[in-house]
Amino acid sequence: MEPSNKIHTAQFLQHHLQEVIMLLEKQQLEKSLVQRGPINNHELVETVLCKQQQTRIQEKFAGLRPADTAYILESLPLDQRKTAWNAIKTDQDGQVLLEVSDAVRQTLISGMEAEELVTVASSLDTDEIADLAADLPKRAMLKILRSLNSKERSHLNAILSYQENQVGSRMDFGMITIRDDLNLKAVAAYIRKLGKLPGHTDKLFVVDQNNIVKGILPLQRLLTHSPSRSVADVMVTDFVRFQIDQDIAEASRAFERYDLISAPVIDSNGELQGRLCVDSILDFIRDKTDEDLLIQAGVTEEEDLFSSVWKSAKNRWGWLLINIGTAFASTRIIDVFEDIILQLVALASLMPIIAAMGGNTGNQTSMLIIRSLALGQITSSNIRRLIKKELTLAVLNGTFIGCIIGLLSMLLYRDIALSAVMATAMFINLLVAVLVGLGIPLLRHKFGKDPAVGTSVILTAVTDSMGFFIFLGLAKLFLIDR
Repeated sequence: MEPSNKIHTAQFLQHHLQEVIMLLEKQQLEKSLVQRGPINNHELVETVLCKQQQTRIQEKFAGLRPADTAYILESLPLDQRKTAWNAIKTDQDGQVLLEVSDAVRQTLISGMEAEELVTVASSLDTDEIADLAADLPKRAMLKILRSLNSKERSHLNAILSYQENQVGSRMDFGMITIRDDLNLKAVAAYIRKLGKLPGHTDKLFVVDQNNIVKGILPLQRLLTHSPSRSVADVMVTDFVRFQIDQDIAEASRAFERYDLISAPVIDSNGELQGRLCVDSILDFIRDKTDEDLLIQAGVTEEEDLFSSVWKSAKNRWGWLLINIGTAFASTRIIDVFEDIILQLVALASLMPIIAAMGGNTGNQTSMLIIRSLALGQITSSNIRRLIKKELTLAVLNGTFIGCIIGLLSMLLYRDIALSAVMATAMFINLLVAVLVGLGIPLLRHKFGKDPAVGTSVILTAVTDSMGFFIFLGLAKLFLIDR
């Protein structure tokens, strides 16, 4: 068996997953044979088999980290996932619940009793319980609150009082605070007395008698300076701190920019409220990335890979229905120019090129804008220069791509007028695509909406429709009745 402290490779996890699936299938087969066999005492035999099966599954999961267990559970169909989860449940299951996706977590929690969830919560910190709170049944959450002491309950309520996009919702309370009138020898003795450091502790927070943060003492300074020196002499007063109601996206950019591991979280008075750690930031970035990918694909919320067909269908219908509407709009434009297409069949084969190039160009622009908005790089002072730069680039690309498309059309159809129309239509549609790629995310951001939502669908609809209209319109003006 692999040691528990080993970071398992993707190949190992795939192998382990296949072994778990084979074991679950074998167990299901054994159960079916017992139920159909001539044995009189089916219940006793099934109970014995169930115990054996649980032992086998537990052995398969032994030595895996919670994240590895979560990966395997996410990859199992619902019935097999339930069987595996029931077999491996322990008082450490909270870490597994934290690692699985939101959708899978809901399926696991739905099969657990309130008492089980209270037991799971007993092994978690208050910030970790807060991460699970949205998926916990009301009855279980009340029982968990009653099981906490007053300090833990206060911490949990503090985290839950903030919106999920605020720093306060992601902070924890595992910080060590010290006073600046201590010497480093006393601080080191205090840490030794604690016995262990909270995870991600790279610095101590220096506070006054009112819990106002005055500075930080990096552990590196604690170890490299003379023990006789005071905290006030060696602490850092120019440090990164976050307001408790600050946007978590801003905090994530600061963590990246300054290579932070942890940072103090303060209120408007400068009083220490908690700390923000790199693991919470990584979780936020992962969640945001997954969410953006799903949104761009037209899936409105995280979907369990093995959720019911009906649930998955409802989850995807919204944007599919919008796509139907935009597709029909494009066909109506083609219908308007039906006579022109019949007179010059070459137009039918060239139309998709105009639309496709417009869609690709618009997506390039919109993705750049969405990313820049997410990183906070677009401001009121530079937005005009950005728009000017993108439009200039559109003119350059439109001219270059238009000339290439016109030349290829000339080689295929030996028609100068058709090639000129093709090049012109390509140029205009690329300009339109860039305008739309700029406009949609910027307008959504201006009105407080997620710039990624719907941008791809709307962009494709506009560039397709405008590409057909521009190309066929120019063809009507310059190619028909020449």
